[in-house]
Amino acid sequence: MTSLVPSFDRYQRQMGLPGWGRDAQERLRHSSVLVAGLGGLGSAVATNLVLAGVGRLRICDADTVDVTNLNRQFLHKEGSIGSRKASSAMDTLASLNSGVEIEPVSSCIDAGNVAEIAGGMSIIVDCLDNFEGRYVLNRWAVEAGIPLVHGAVWGLEGRVTFMAPPRTPCLACIFPNAPPAGSVPVLGAASCAIGSLQAMEAVKYIVGQGRLLEGRMLIFDGATMRFCELELRRNSQCPVCGRVGHGKNRLPGGSGKASSV
Repeated sequence: MTSLVPSFDRYQRQMGLPGWGRDAQERLRHSSVLVAGLGGLGSAVATNLVLAGVGRLRICDADTVDVTNLNRQFLHKEGSIGSRKASSAMDTLASLNSGVEIEPVSSCIDAGNVAEIAGGMSIIVDCLDNFEGRYVLNRWAVEAGIPLVHGAVWGLEGRVTFMAPPRTPCLACIFPNAPPAGSVPVLGAASCAIGSLQAMEAVKYIVGQGRLLEGRMLIFDGATMRFCELELRRNSQCPVCGRVGHGKNRLPGGSGKASSV
């Protein structure tokens, strides 16, 4: 599809950021991002990435739209109830920016298909709602040497971190055991805030701007409107990333700096 808006005109406001310009926008245009999960987090992540002008966005979710999703999952409308989330999300995203290639995938991520779903991506954004899928995605990202942005939300709280072992812990270092499964209460504004932060981390990595959340977890408490930060340490005995050598996932530039791909 041909974009109805000249490719660089729509991005003038972000291209005016210090150190951005046309080169950074070109890096975005040539990037490929996987958004795994199209719920509250994924809605905010995918929307922000499409508006920022990533070249290729692969969106993955096996679920169908339910009425209980609509308090936070703004990629889906009332008329989308019963539809596949990946298809519903693609329709909304395509209407926002015709210059972005969007690839919908209506599958659960598992060990058998993760390489096909996540292969060829510049970065992965984890917006899943279950740890079984998160662990599969984390292991593949570690083995493939692809950075992963993790986000999660509960109620009015949320967290974000950027993972790229061996510079950082992986998800299995942070959560060696999955939290108990169950229905998660959430306010839409909280998932939107955390998803937007995840998208910002992905964009920073792609264009090479700012400091990434490497070895740090940003915690947001919406009830008190406070942010705090936890230092994360890698587990040298981690069964997933413990043997990752220092040649993998070494991002150019200084430690903690965003890096282009």
